[in-house]
Amino acid sequence: MLESLEQYGQHKPAHKKIDPEQKRAIELPPRNVWWRSMWRHHSLYHYHRLVFIMVAINVYVLYLAISQWGWFSSAGPNLVGMSNMAIINIGAAILIRQQYVINLLFKIATSVPTSWPLRIRQLAGKVYHFGGIHKGGNMVGTVWFAMFVVSMIYSFAAGVNQISAATFVATNMILLLLVFMIVMALPGPRQKYHDYFELSHRFGGWTALLLFWVQTLFFINDQRGATPFGEAVFGTFGFWMLVAITISIIIPWLRLKKVPVDITVPSNHVALVNFDYGVTPFAGSSTTVSRNPLLEWHSFANVPAPGKTGFRLTISRAGDWTGALIDDQPSHVWVKGIPTAGVGNVDKLFKRVVWIATGSGIGPTLPHLLTQDTPARLVWSTRNARQTYGDDLVEEILEVEPDALIWDTNELGRPDLVKLAYEAVVDFDAEAVIVISNEKLTRMVVYEMEARGIPAYGAIWDS
Repeated sequence: MLESLEQYGQHKPAHKKIDPEQKRAIELPPRNVWWRSMWRHHSLYHYHRLVFIMVAINVYVLYLAISQWGWFSSAGPNLVGMSNMAIINIGAAILIRQQYVINLLFKIATSVPTSWPLRIRQLAGKVYHFGGIHKGGNMVGTVWFAMFVVSMIYSFAAGVNQISAATFVATNMILLLLVFMIVMALPGPRQKYHDYFELSHRFGGWTALLLFWVQTLFFINDQRGATPFGEAVFGTFGFWMLVAITISIIIPWLRLKKVPVDITVPSNHVALVNFDYGVTPFAGSSTTVSRNPLLEWHSFANVPAPGKTGFRLTISRAGDWTGALIDDQPSHVWVKGIPTAGVGNVDKLFKRVVWIATGSGIGPTLPHLLTQDTPARLVWSTRNARQTYGDDLVEEILEVEPDALIWDTNELGRPDLVKLAYEAVVDFDAEAVIVISNEKLTRMVVYEMEARGIPAYGAIWDS
């Protein structure tokens, strides 16, 4: 198997040749006991555990609201309390995805020294599962808002709370919009109608924010009694949460700009997009790019070169938008916000790592190889790398990682990435595996590694 890899590459050897007898001696061990292996399954990821924690906290608050706080007494439901719980959860869901917040979370998590026990560092590496707070907050926030709407309808009908018709209409419009956005975010509709999912969240989110402002001001006016309107507004928790949410959403748009790009296309499958507009992002970050800022944005891993300004993106043909960019090669694109940390940053937590990349997954991997901050071994499975990505990129990889295993799927077929990952871990004495691939392969490799006690990390598609 590996002997045939010697034929790969015409300029110099593509990777270190490993003795076949040694390779056969590295057998994939069995998984840990069943309950430990099950705990590592993707359905029980830290992402989903965070969703569960968000739900559990809110269930406990609901219990207190019913049993001790009297939110549902005969005097009428506590509309303000339910409204506050809705905006707290939805606010947490939005703020946790703010670029500065994400970078701060990664900064804190990756500051753990490599001298600390591996178990602590392994847990810190799960920082990128923060999307569970986003999902959980939106879910329970919508449930609280639905309870608020039902209670408001009861109050409106019974006359136990002063509710105006304008508040009633705006509130129900928000609920319908939130439910629609959650339905579009479910795995089935999201995958089948991905473009519509993005549009629903972009325009639906802006519309919901506007409606929340209208509804909040109407609701405050309904509940203020003899208190002056301005005093009531500035003394309301929901108002200040909306201020924080609005600022969070606006900040990335303040850095919106149209920038020149230099695009090279080594093959019909890939575009190497070069930027140099005064920004040199850190390795492990991503940039959002658009050709129409109001309609769609796409995030790609930044590839800065040590000692050079600017950066590049490796974009493969994976849909209509990427295909059009490769074919059209525009002279300018739009960028927004700041470089934002991604899963690859967790390599800082380990003394040695193995990178598993397939196809254009080499893009997010490359900056970590180039900086050489963390000793790394690369396993890259792709169609003829030189033909698809160009000699320059392959040589750049081999210069910093001469022992890289570059698996040509045209010549050798699809590899057993789990076995290759384990062999690389043993051969390189690595502490962790980072996978940059499609959803199915990422989940498979991460699970199979962690089920054998090896820390492993890969993107989360649900967030």
